[in-house]
Amino acid sequence: MTGTKPTQKATAPYGTWPSPITAGMIADTTISLSGLLVDGSDIYWLEGRPSEGGRVVLVRHADAGPVDVLPQGYSARSRVHEYGGGAAIVSGGIVFFVNFDDQRIYRVENGGMPEAVTPDSGDRHADMFHDAARHRILCVRERHAGDSVVNELIAVDLASGICTTLVSGHDFVSNPRVSPDGTMLSWVSWELPDMPWDSAALWVAPIGPSGDVGAGKVLAGGDGVSVFQPVWAPDGTLIFAADPDGWWNLHRWNGADVTAIIRMDAEFGLPQWVFGMRTFDVQRSGNVVAYTCDGAWRLAHIVDAGPRDIELPFSDIAAPQWVDDKIVFMGASARSASAILLLDPVSGVIETLQTALTVDLDQAGLSVPDSISFETTDGDTAYGFYYPPGSATHAPPPEERPPLIVRGHGGPTGATSPSFSLAIQFWTSRGFAVLDVNYRGSTGFGRAYREALYGRWGEADVDDMVRGAEHLVASGLADPARLVIRGGSAGGYTALAALAFRDTFSGGASLYGIGDLMTLARDTHKFESRYLDLLIGPLPEAEQLYRDRSPIEHVDALNCPVIFLQGEDDKVVPPNQAEAMVNALDQKGIPVAYILFEGEGHGFRKSENVCRALESELGFYGRIFGFAPADDLPALDIRNLDN
Repeated sequence: MTGTKPTQKATAPYGTWPSPITAGMIADTTISLSGLLVDGSDIYWLEGRPSEGGRVVLVRHADAGPVDVLPQGYSARSRVHEYGGGAAIVSGGIVFFVNFDDQRIYRVENGGMPEAVTPDSGDRHADMFHDAARHRILCVRERHAGDSVVNELIAVDLASGICTTLVSGHDFVSNPRVSPDGTMLSWVSWELPDMPWDSAALWVAPIGPSGDVGAGKVLAGGDGVSVFQPVWAPDGTLIFAADPDGWWNLHRWNGADVTAIIRMDAEFGLPQWVFGMRTFDVQRSGNVVAYTCDGAWRLAHIVDAGPRDIELPFSDIAAPQWVDDKIVFMGASARSASAILLLDPVSGVIETLQTALTVDLDQAGLSVPDSISFETTDGDTAYGFYYPPGSATHAPPPEERPPLIVRGHGGPTGATSPSFSLAIQFWTSRGFAVLDVNYRGSTGFGRAYREALYGRWGEADVDDMVRGAEHLVASGLADPARLVIRGGSAGGYTALAALAFRDTFSGGASLYGIGDLMTLARDTHKFESRYLDLLIGPLPEAEQLYRDRSPIEHVDALNCPVIFLQGEDDKVVPPNQAEAMVNALDQKGIPVAYILFEGEGHGFRKSENVCRALESELGFYGRIFGFAPADDLPALDIRNLDN
């Protein structure tokens, strides 16, 4: 990013400022970075590319620049649990990946073409481990047969492709890992109605001479304790994060006992929405960890007295791993987009290997967030990041307050961070203020804050979004007549609930959001099939509560315009959720817009759809609030607007 000399700014109303950050720029000059991997001295990562139809490519770092490992026609993306993750590993120079189209595991050697390892059975695979000594891959397999879904750990023989079940009988399993001496298998399991962050058990079992797995025993977790990312250390101990004291702290099993390595009010783990998540690495050269405290992530060495922080200019740090005597990780800050970074811990020199953003931006036009907290209901405190409007070329008329977009993250068990987001800058650079809320139920603040939403989804989160908006209005930072709430998935539900049950907001946007909780409970996939038991209550006992909390049941109270953006192939929140809300609002005569994106699932990955979604949302706000954005926007059908 580059800086420029200050210039005299033109005066224009908020929302009408021209911006160098276009929807096309977001779609075509950004990639998603994930799946950071280390194989010896080699570094790999996954790139999600909207410009290639959302294809996910495994990339290897080379001195001359990143090199694609997967040829055209292949995409490394798993559909286990629908959210996937853990779709690629590299071991001894051999690449194994799950191909999105057929969900089979493929092998790539010496730069050759991918060769299928698993049979063409329709089974899904994820979370692989190369058991090189036995010439096999261990992984999670998900089998679909009618309405039945079975998750288990299997071994795939690399010579014959024969698949053998190793661990079964659990609702869910993850993290199959073999001890350094090859004699023990560890894994994580959890059972319905729990999610993995509620209660998950860490198991170990002996591996027999023929590769079979003996009787397992639970080392930690379960009974209301969550375990995250077990890793075998070179000395044969097992390191993992667990939260028996209310925070995901690091623990060690030495073959006999489990002891805490670190005890502090900080999170060294994450909610396991996808496979392959990691926050620490344990090697003979040292131990390194990423942890979050007070909403910001830090990188540290693990020492007996606790983490010893490594000072870095990043607020978001993920997947740290040793590469020889250096540390590779993903990092981002308020002014720098997510990147693959290589740190020399001795000199402090940081090398950027790849960045999610491939265009330079004028620093003078960027909005830098303020971390805020505010009082909410029940005497509690909620948290968020406030982004003021910002432009290098334009300023508002005197006394005008900006329209405010209040954003709710997905999950709802998840979190937002102050890391640079071109999607947020898209709005602030046009004259919108943005509030990104870590409502009660968010992670990063301990189990008590995470569980403050249990039984209260659609109430506590809505209260926090409303109180956040009111806090900014009272501070003179937002126009009370132009408050918008938006969110995707679970955040879309919170947005619709706020519009149905409160009168604070004047408009909203639901991206693949939930309008009917009873329909969601009936139609959603296995992974989240009992998630609502904790967020709302078990069925059928709590059916009336589901109806009381469903926006579709209270359209009579929803009196402001809403735009719905939905993927046609969404299996997590099917299109019938959006369509029921759209039809109900249409029949009531409320302005409503609906766009269904062909070939998209839960989230938009294709360049043209990312672009259209953003431009349509901008055009929607301009028309309902009566201002003309500077952009050349596509036509948008808003039913009932003239009424």
